[in-house]
Amino acid sequence: MTRFSAVCFLGCWIASAGVIADSGYALYRSNSAFEDVLDGLKAAIQERGMYINNVMDMGGMLERTGKDLGLNERIYTQAQSVEFCGALLSREMTAEDPARIVNCPFIISVYRRADDPDTTYLVHREVARQEREGSPAMAKVAAMLQNISEAAIDW
Repeated sequence: MTRFSAVCFLGCWIASAGVIADSGYALYRSNSAFEDVLDGLKAAIQERGMYINNVMDMGGMLERTGKDLGLNERIYTQAQSVEFCGALLSREMTAEDPARIVNCPFIISVYRRADDPDTTYLVHREVARQEREGSPAMAKVAAMLQNISEAAIDW
């Protein structure tokens, strides 16, 4: 394999799962069915002893409100956001900085785009590098979100 081919391969691999530079989001892609990734996400959360608070049908809500507003362009074929909480991790995070309550609950979303219906996406907010480096609790949060996301994509 030439150096150019190796770089291209690596670039494509990184683009399929990981953080989008400067976006504030960690985005993962999968060719698996939407339901499989969503089920994998729920299982990964529960296997880690965390509680799922709510599963929100974001795609349905955005489609309904879009029609009400005269915005008929379909964004998603399916989109759900899973809210969940880990008591110990949430406690550690807020004990370090009470303002971090804004991070509770944690949310990871799974969706399929109308313009790319064969790809399932999974996304969560990325914990900023300076927070990961300056806070043991936020480093744990970042690792937890990444581990759950990778488990869901691999489901």
